[in-house]
Amino acid sequence: MKRAPLTPKGAQRLRAELEHLKSVMRPQIIAAIAEARAHGDLRENAEYHAAREQQGFTEGRIGELEATLANAEIIDVSKLNPGSRIVFGAIVDVQDIHSDETLTYQIVGDLEADIKQRMISVSSPVARALIGKSEGDVVHIETPGGRKSYEIVEVRYES
Repeated sequence: MKRAPLTPKGAQRLRAELEHLKSVMRPQIIAAIAEARAHGDLRENAEYHAAREQQGFTEGRIGELEATLANAEIIDVSKLNPGSRIVFGAIVDVQDIHSDETLTYQIVGDLEADIKQRMISVSSPVARALIGKSEGDVVHIETPGGRKSYEIVEVRYES
């Protein structure tokens, strides 16, 4: 099985979610099930069925997070010393050549990608075009909206 790459921050977020599910959500759900059982007949007890369903989702997510963390490869880019070259974990400022709009992206693993936070997957077309390039380079990316051209303004790494 191929190990999925994660940044140290991404791994920490997943560990925090796992800890929350185990220490907060699990006890709350167990208490809700116990309370619903106290109400009597379980066949027509909506609270009981809702709590059991929530328990199933929570236990599934716990299992998913444990497997993800067990099989992840945590890559600390501060130890790679890539210089100004773009590699996994880089935070890249790019400027659209046509509109002069500046965008910032961080290249992360598939498991922690979140476009709303400008964290793009290493396997995305934008990241694939950026990897291996350096500050000052121009990249051309085919997007659903047409071809885009970006100049790489700055490359930085945070641990």
